[in-house]
Amino acid sequence: MLKGKKILLGVTGSIAAYKAAYLVRLLVKEQCEVKVLMTKSAQDFITPLTLSTLSKNPVNCETFDKTSGQWNSHIDLGYWADVFLIAPATASSLAKIAIGMADNLLVATYLAARCPVWIAPAMDVDMFRHEATKSNIQTLRNRGVHIIEPASGELASGLIGEGRMEEPDVIVKELKDFFSKKKNS
Repeated sequence: MLKGKKILLGVTGSIAAYKAAYLVRLLVKEQCEVKVLMTKSAQDFITPLTLSTLSKNPVNCETFDKTSGQWNSHIDLGYWADVFLIAPATASSLAKIAIGMADNLLVATYLAARCPVWIAPAMDVDMFRHEATKSNIQTLRNRGVHIIEPASGELASGLIGEGRMEEPDVIVKELKDFFSKKKNS
């Protein structure tokens, strides 16, 4: 179901960013073409080199390359994708996406995307349960964004509760189910 699909993966600054490597590997194994966008804070958790190596594509982190001046077009990226998957999505990124604060390449691309958008939140339990986060998630749902509910379990803080980014194999299965239903309708 995913063979030949163009998946744009947005990675934000969460400890769960390490799961992006597994996610890229699974998507490539499904014969998807994967391009990756990373926020500046995501690079504190996983390197662009790792995701570039696994996706076999350059990773875009900024709107333009400060050394060459080359522009990374958020419009071209948004039009290219069959699906824009943001995993992990922090509370901060969810808020920016919900209000359209395009202060980075990832949010600007979200605003330009013409494809279905999937978001896998990842944050501490209290952040996830906060009314502001719940409101932002509901706003995104109302706009047709698919939310992949976080799992419950031990979090990086040591607390137990919901907020763990769903496992990559579950996310890939959700995308397969989506394209299967789309094909059958």
